[in-house]
Amino acid sequence: MSTRSRFPHNMVWNRGTMKLNPIWKLVAIGLLLLASVIGSFAELDFGNCERVVKNWADSSSSREEHVNNDKRSLKDLLFFLHVPRTGGRTYFHCFLRKLYDSSEECPRSYDKLHFNPRKEKCKLLATHDDYSVMAKLPRERTSVMTIVRDPIARVLSTYEFSVEVAARFLVHPNLTSASRMSSRIRKSNVISTLDIWPWKYLVPWMREDLFARRDARKVKGVVIIEDDNPYDMEEMLMPLRKYLDAPTAHDIIHNGATFQITGLTNNSYLSEAHEVRHCVQKFKSLGEHVLQVAKRRLDSMLYVGLTEEHRESASLFANVVGSQVLSQGVPSDATAKTKTFRSEASVTISEPRSDKSNIQNGTSEVASNITTEAKSGNMTVKTLMEVYEGCITHLRKSQGTRRANSLKRISPANFTKGTRTRVPREVIQQIKLLNNLDVELFKYAKEIFAKEHELVSKKLISTSKRSIGDLPSEIRSVFGEMGDEKLWKLLPVALILLLLFLLFLFVNARRRRTSKVKI
Repeated sequence: MSTRSRFPHNMVWNRGTMKLNPIWKLVAIGLLLLASVIGSFAELDFGNCERVVKNWADSSSSREEHVNNDKRSLKDLLFFLHVPRTGGRTYFHCFLRKLYDSSEECPRSYDKLHFNPRKEKCKLLATHDDYSVMAKLPRERTSVMTIVRDPIARVLSTYEFSVEVAARFLVHPNLTSASRMSSRIRKSNVISTLDIWPWKYLVPWMREDLFARRDARKVKGVVIIEDDNPYDMEEMLMPLRKYLDAPTAHDIIHNGATFQITGLTNNSYLSEAHEVRHCVQKFKSLGEHVLQVAKRRLDSMLYVGLTEEHRESASLFANVVGSQVLSQGVPSDATAKTKTFRSEASVTISEPRSDKSNIQNGTSEVASNITTEAKSGNMTVKTLMEVYEGCITHLRKSQGTRRANSLKRISPANFTKGTRTRVPREVIQQIKLLNNLDVELFKYAKEIFAKEHELVSKKLISTSKRSIGDLPSEIRSVFGEMGDEKLWKLLPVALILLLLFLLFLFVNARRRRTSKVKI
């Protein structure tokens, strides 16, 4: 049998293929040309982005070269660059409002629409605005401070707070009613959370989602929620994984600290901020330029705190910032003057009536304790820390009450430190990858904090050592022979001996009284 008779169908198919070859060749050529064009556009796109990002980074560096490098001296205006969910509210209420009178605050600090940094005698600007606001400030007369947090904890906290605030609106029958009421109850002297970046974007987004899911549950009837993981309770609220992947999260939350410190948020005053931010989001390698600018900004700041090192950060703030504010002097009538404490509701959303009394009661409890502490000439770093400790206790209590009342409306969903352990490892890894710049910036902030903490500790020890010089020469000679470490180790022993001596005097006095009664 011949080859032709053995493979007739193959030969026919081959002939057909040979007839179509020119067409397929044209298609292949077309695809290659298209791929080449797309590749060229991609190269042009990257080249354009690289040029935009580098130009911005270079201009940022050149502007800051002329700024006074004496970063440790507090200047005329203190700009608190408040990165959301880092514990900044505590610093604002329990530190800054103890140090600065309300008349010294830049009006409506947290509300960009009413921002006025050029007010006469404006000494404190505390805001969620990003670093670009420095263009409106006297740069050479402004000190900057901020607090940085582990990006994983910050992202989780942002998600939780978005849910918490949005859940407050569920007292309303529908979304339309909630929207109307929230705009109606705003007063001229109140700044709503819905006016403050980034919550003016995140809360309405989450609020709409919560109402949609509640409506869906009503249609289904009885819905049994078996999963106790609040981060994956799809019947009740937007799952964390969906939240992380949303365009809103990519634009506002991920690498939020880095973009805020570099002035590149979607709330920026810079005209090029949007283009630079999106170039960095599209081409990860360009992020290094932004990261370097952020690191230089941290280096130039008067104070960089860490949320995770709460007590040490508070002590560092009191000694670095608080001490300088106190040393600048106070008005002659400051001793008799009691600071006006504005309700915490002035920087939070106005509550629905069902919870409003609870929130106001919690706030008034904070106010009653805080207003008793005036900015007086004899206030010291020690008393400032005592005021701070008392303030945060009451502030956290009121915040806890408000949080519990909000989350009741989406029960069984509840957020605690324990529930965070239920977030899957792959989701945690996803947060790290999406916040790669913030991860590196947080590491750098920890290095800065460690150096500053060590420097302040040495100064305190040095001051304590100098105070020994005021003692009589005999006692001074004894302490002078001891090193700093030995001296500090002896302090607990000395305190114990003092307590034992006092106890001895007390017991001896009681014996004398008893013997007199017997006689």
